[in-house]
Amino acid sequence: MSDTLAVQVGEKGRIVVPASIRARHRWEVGATLVAVDTELGVLLADREALEEFVRARLSGRDLLGELIADRRREATDDSATV
Repeated sequence: MSDTLAVQVGEKGRIVVPASIRARHRWEVGATLVAVDTELGVLLADREALEEFVRARLSGRDLLGELIADRRREATDDSATV
């Protein structure tokens, strides 16, 4: 399922996504893709796939609880420095 193919950056910073990858992801001419810059490199995905990826990564996490805990830690740190 994984292809490792070399691509070159052309004029104006353009790259060509190899046909085998476009076919597997069903990316047609004119498809809108999202480029996500990561510490490893650039992730290229269509919006639907990216949304599924993010939802899977966040599944089971209590984001509100984490935010509240962060704010409480910050408040405690701020009061200790005063």
